[in-house]
Amino acid sequence: MAPPLPRVTYSNIGEDFSGLHAHLDEVLPAVRATILGQARLNLIDGGNDDDGVRYTAFSPIDRDWTLGTFFAASTGAVDRAVAAARSAFASWSRRPWQERIATLRRAAELVEERKYELSAACLFEVGKSRLEAVGEVEETVDLIRYYCDQMEENGGYERPMRRAFPQEATRCVLKPYGVFAVIAPFNFPVALSAAMITGALVGGNTVVYKPSPMAGLTGRLLVDCLIEAGLPAGVLNLICGGGEVGEKLVDHPGLDGVAFTGSHAVGMEIFRKMAAGSYARPVVAEMGGKNPTYVTASADLETAAAGMVRSAFGLSGQKCSAGSTLFVHERVARDFLEALAARTAALQVGDPQRADVFMGPVINRAAAERFERAADSVRQQGHFLTGGEMLSGGVFDKGYYVAPTIAVDLPRDHDLHKTELFLPFLTVRMFTDLGQAIREGNDVPYGLTAGIYTRDEAELQLFLDTAEAGVLYANRASGATTGAWPGIQTFCGWKGSGVTGKGGLGPWYVPQFMREQSQTVMT
Repeated sequence: MAPPLPRVTYSNIGEDFSGLHAHLDEVLPAVRATILGQARLNLIDGGNDDDGVRYTAFSPIDRDWTLGTFFAASTGAVDRAVAAARSAFASWSRRPWQERIATLRRAAELVEERKYELSAACLFEVGKSRLEAVGEVEETVDLIRYYCDQMEENGGYERPMRRAFPQEATRCVLKPYGVFAVIAPFNFPVALSAAMITGALVGGNTVVYKPSPMAGLTGRLLVDCLIEAGLPAGVLNLICGGGEVGEKLVDHPGLDGVAFTGSHAVGMEIFRKMAAGSYARPVVAEMGGKNPTYVTASADLETAAAGMVRSAFGLSGQKCSAGSTLFVHERVARDFLEALAARTAALQVGDPQRADVFMGPVINRAAAERFERAADSVRQQGHFLTGGEMLSGGVFDKGYYVAPTIAVDLPRDHDLHKTELFLPFLTVRMFTDLGQAIREGNDVPYGLTAGIYTRDEAELQLFLDTAEAGVLYANRASGATTGAWPGIQTFCGWKGSGVTGKGGLGPWYVPQFMREQSQTVMT
């Protein structure tokens, strides 16, 4: 019997994955032949639905590869999806929480059984490297199980309170809101979708789920796992489409809340809409980041260079937690930047079907144009340590491939230091005073992640005390600002990166999908 293949997380960088790669050599061609190119219908009230404008999605790896055809839900389809979720709410919310988590744990088992199929679909759909794609599906399994475990460990979020009188009994319970819209991004289409859906369903809500228009394939494959696990009709509904469908959904009066992951601009518009009306409805949102890393004079420079490269250029920088701005102490700047440039130059960029490729394409033309605008700005006001160009020739002509890019010598107040690009694009500033550098790093609208490399305890404590971000990392070779995992690191956005002060992957996520009720009974 062959030994089990190793699990992929975002931190186990020293593992021997040769067996996994051999298995993926078989899986990837099979998935491309059997799963890509099909018509994927929406799912409303337990049945397939094609009411909407048909559109075709293509792989960012090669624009000639059809991922599938999908249906941008019509206004009528959105209405029916919300109505189905509302109709299913009474039964689902009253079902004992033990039964709800049993269903979702079965879904986690199905995701795990189909792990490599889902990973391959994710690779083709997003352009992720092999290990990034497998790691995302592994994370999905852990996310579903972790949120179920939290419901169980907290007894369904019900607890007795103190008595004012012997004959008076009071308990505090958390109850679901009702119908949640779940609006997911393209970059982690399986894990982030599953996290928001599970948080809502575990708490007893029903869901209308809209994946990114670039991620309808993995969206449908994930929903199939959840439905096959035993979710009743109407509890989870899938509608595809772009921003216009998302706007119809958010504007729908039948919603009781929204869970969203995406840009700050869209997230804040959702928040304003849900706060309007006769009463505010909850929004659980994660909205990007501009994540600084500090390399001090005492740092282990090789560890720092390794962590910075993985953080800045993994998934082509298309992570809300990507390391996108860097502060380096002047005393070590020359040696560190040499090490960083050498590691960046060694990265393999190309078709992520290949085992040796670290960085695939960016997602679409809009991302490529954003890269070109940023590169033009550097040419005008700074310099490139490495990169700065679109790649061409061979496979590069089939998708939107860019060089991993490091920009130096920009003005300290340049917009590229503060704007989230969602690209493999790192800007660098020098410093002599760590406190001042941290203040500059904090001076952005975001507050998601931050990292430091130091061997000085006072420097480390200054960072931990003053960095304005919900996720802090120190001295990590596996990722300067990236690599959170369910139940290990919580993932909370401060400032413009979030709206609730509580994040995913941790013990306070599920309660955000519920509201408190005190029940006093005289005995």
